[in-house]
Amino acid sequence: MEGIEWWRSLDAGTRDWLIAHNGEALPADVVAKVVAAGGNVASDAWWVGEEGPDGLYLSDEAVDWIEAVGNAEAT
Repeated sequence: MEGIEWWRSLDAGTRDWLIAHNGEALPADVVAKVVAAGGNVASDAWWVGEEGPDGLYLSDEAVDWIEAVGNAEAT
């Protein structure tokens, strides 16, 4: 599975939050950190999911990838 290109540019706290809250809507401060790390949330990148009433969601593939990272199965 392809890695998320901006992942390594995130601070450790944001990566930890994404792992701990994997599959949840991203709060505005996390979206801002993703954008600052180089993630274009307005794109059709594979990791961008749907926008819901609670905010931006990552794609199912991205959720799976983050779970693998959290389980030390991916880098």
